[in-house]
Amino acid sequence: MSGEPQPQTNHIARWRIALVLGGFVLLLMLVQGRLVMLHTVKQPFLYEQGEQRTVRHEVQPAMRGSIVDRHGRPLAVSTPVVTLWLNPQQVQAEQLPQLARALDLSPAKLAQRVAMALEKEREFMYLRRQMAPAQAQKILDLGMAGVYGDDAFRRFYPAAEVTAHLLGIVNVDGKGQEGLEMAYDDYLTGRDGAREVVKDLYGNVVKQVQVTQVPEPGRDLQLTMDLRLQYIAYRELKAAVAAHHAKAGAAVLLDARNGDVLALVNQPSYNPNNRATLKPEHMRNRAIADLIEPGSTMKPFTVAAALQSGRYRASSEIDTSPGFIRVKHKAIRDHRNYGVLDITGIITKSSNVGVVKLAHDLGAESMWSFLADAGVGESTVLGFPGEALGRLPYPEQLDDLRLATVSYGYGLSVTPLQLAQAYTTFTEHGCRLPVHLVMPERRDQVCKRVMSADIARQVIDMMETVTSARGTGRRARVAGYRVGGKTGTAHKVGKSGYEDSQYTAVFAGVAPVSNPELVLVVFVDEPQGQEYYGGEVAAPIFSRIMAQALRLRQVPPDEQNPDWLKNLRVAEGPA
Repeated sequence: MSGEPQPQTNHIARWRIALVLGGFVLLLMLVQGRLVMLHTVKQPFLYEQGEQRTVRHEVQPAMRGSIVDRHGRPLAVSTPVVTLWLNPQQVQAEQLPQLARALDLSPAKLAQRVAMALEKEREFMYLRRQMAPAQAQKILDLGMAGVYGDDAFRRFYPAAEVTAHLLGIVNVDGKGQEGLEMAYDDYLTGRDGAREVVKDLYGNVVKQVQVTQVPEPGRDLQLTMDLRLQYIAYRELKAAVAAHHAKAGAAVLLDARNGDVLALVNQPSYNPNNRATLKPEHMRNRAIADLIEPGSTMKPFTVAAALQSGRYRASSEIDTSPGFIRVKHKAIRDHRNYGVLDITGIITKSSNVGVVKLAHDLGAESMWSFLADAGVGESTVLGFPGEALGRLPYPEQLDDLRLATVSYGYGLSVTPLQLAQAYTTFTEHGCRLPVHLVMPERRDQVCKRVMSADIARQVIDMMETVTSARGTGRRARVAGYRVGGKTGTAHKVGKSGYEDSQYTAVFAGVAPVSNPELVLVVFVDEPQGQEYYGGEVAAPIFSRIMAQALRLRQVPPDEQNPDWLKNLRVAEGPA
């Protein structure tokens, strides 16, 4: 037995161990080779894929420029908000009821919206736009998959309805839709920025990688308007329109020395901060977009044209007997037979017969040329959206009857702003000033000569008699100040001609007469009740606005009125 060969167990065991070790070595070499390939050949591709799954390119919205008044008070500002949105592909159905309750939404409606988005394979759905950052953060803190928030800005108007027609509004994306917001949209709009950030599954920013574009905010816009005067004018106009149950109204206050618009208000108005009950008809800027027949507020221009012609002086007399004049088939009447009136008396008594005779003597060409130079029928060139042009018939269209009606403010049309601008020809020594809504960088504009400075001064003195005890605008007087102006009452045009019971009441005037600083036009559309004349409806509004404006601007009272101090003390009460 001892001579038989032994089994080679040790040799077999070594062979198996070598085989296993060789396999491990081969696998290790394969892994090392793969690692080398991933870190060399495929490294750029893998890095790009990783970045796509973690790095996000975000738009950083630029803040829209602010709008401020002449003293820097904010009129329109942009505040930070958050827009919440949902990726329907990532949201978990069991979380929708909790999300709906947090947003104060109907769970059923939210689930229905998500289902519809899934059917259309959408990856984006708005939850709520322009939320306050603190409220939006509460939703994001719930940590729900698929719920994200984007930064944005919302426009806010501190004065709300008081400045609504002037400023206009922007849409939900921050683009101007009305008013100055629309006219200066490019100027106010900034340039959005961009950045790269790392976000987690819930949309939270983990790290900011880099800023690729710095946001540039829009430029600020400074207006000529004084917010304090705007409040005063709005309050008085709103109260008067309500008291007279009128359809609408407007008021325009200008600086008589440079044409700056200090206040421009309308009724009815709207709140641009809350558009739930917004009515399109309330958005109409009637002071700029509505054309009116100015009525007797045109008579000072007819008289000025007569004086400028050299044919008449302030003392020239016109016989208005027997209180009416027949032109073609129409009888044009005064309120009564005023007999012989001088030129000043024609303004004081608002004689239709007197201005008709003056206009017929001057002729159509002279009248048209003078009114056109004064800006009647022309745009104010403000660039305000929707501004009406106005209408002044050409000389060849002015037969005897139309020339007669134009002389006392019928058959032509202007906006309240255009009428106010025309009245600057009297305050600025016979020159018509350009009007400004935006604070100009330079004040070297050249005014358009309409009449001589002496004629302008004479007409202002004549308009002061309108507010005297014997004039038609007595209720426009301001305690302590000399006021000049002209009332206007016009029948409205209907489907079949002028309506017998629908009127527009207007008062246009300047103050103080001694050294005019302010021009104010007040317009009330369709006042109801017993009072509808310009001297009854518009003149008292003029008085209240002008009184507060003069004192707010610290205009010294006229020394010619010794009762001013006594009246002021009575109004203010005991010291």
